[in-house]
Amino acid sequence: MLERWNGKKLLYILLLGILALVFLFLLWITYPYFKEVFSFLWQLFLPFIIAGFIAYLLYPIINFLDRQQIHKGLAVLIIYILFFGGAAFLLYRVYPLVIQQMNDLIENIPQFVNMYESSINYIYSYTSFLPETFHDRIDELIIRLEDTLDQLVSRLVNGFTHFFDMILIVTVIPVLVFYYIKDYQGMKHLIKRFIPVRLHTRVKRMVLAIDKSLGGYLRGLFFVSSIVALMTLLAFKFLQVPYALLLAILIGLTNIIPYFGPIIGAVPAVMIAYTISPLHALYVVIVLFIVQIIEGNFLSPFIMGKNIRIHPVMIIFALLLGGQLFGIIGMIIAVPVAAILKVIVKHLPYLLSTDN
Repeated sequence: MLERWNGKKLLYILLLGILALVFLFLLWITYPYFKEVFSFLWQLFLPFIIAGFIAYLLYPIINFLDRQQIHKGLAVLIIYILFFGGAAFLLYRVYPLVIQQMNDLIENIPQFVNMYESSINYIYSYTSFLPETFHDRIDELIIRLEDTLDQLVSRLVNGFTHFFDMILIVTVIPVLVFYYIKDYQGMKHLIKRFIPVRLHTRVKRMVLAIDKSLGGYLRGLFFVSSIVALMTLLAFKFLQVPYALLLAILIGLTNIIPYFGPIIGAVPAVMIAYTISPLHALYVVIVLFIVQIIEGNFLSPFIMGKNIRIHPVMIIFALLLGGQLFGIIGMIIAVPVAAILKVIVKHLPYLLSTDN
């Protein structure tokens, strides 16, 4: 049946792309007017989104234990206790250190900037032959860098503190995850009621295709990024790099972003290491380069495989679009969203077809 769409496929995809871009453009324009509404909806649905993501990651483990003749209720309880017990322990040990390092970093930003200004002034003496406008641009860059770093770290502290101070969210998420996993089949039947019967098979195929493309990728990405963060933390501790824990978490998070992520995560680490000595900065560059070699040649190929088959050009476009719309968060979710949209676009002609 899909063969009949071959002649119209390019036009069909092009129209969908144009409509998606128009929608995003209108959303971007109207965002300032509906900012409070979006903020309210985000806070309202955030616990459900996070809980759904966690349940999606954990459910295959529940299925595996169920196939091993372990009662599903007991399997849910085991995974539930291990996951949230481990998460609670990590938060108990890591959260105070992260906040402490963030606050300390904010206090020391002016000193870092002064040190960089001294380095720049030292360079000025050897570049006096260059036009004065060149030096003016460097001064502007330093001022912008100081303001950007100050605002970025302040937002991280406020967001991090605000998120974990929301006791309601912290207590609701474990409950939601438990019921998501426990009542998975019941939720599937509930969703089916809102889908026409003739589309059940087609929607099921599309959902299975999304899960096949995305599930292994997300679980593998989470595991690989955790290993990258751990390797970076150990190396930074050995090199006695300041704010090692904070930088390792940042590098682990940005590792989720293809192509650009390692560079984004490396810049703050190298800049902070440079405050010790240029040699320390060089060591950090070497360490991060080795970590990326290990991640790219050993971890990702064996753990993640090639679950997402998207052309690199489309991935870069999705990253740039996500970054333009939503910043770092947009770049993190860009590839998974693109993978979902790719499967939907591929299966939509089949869903809209009037054939049985």
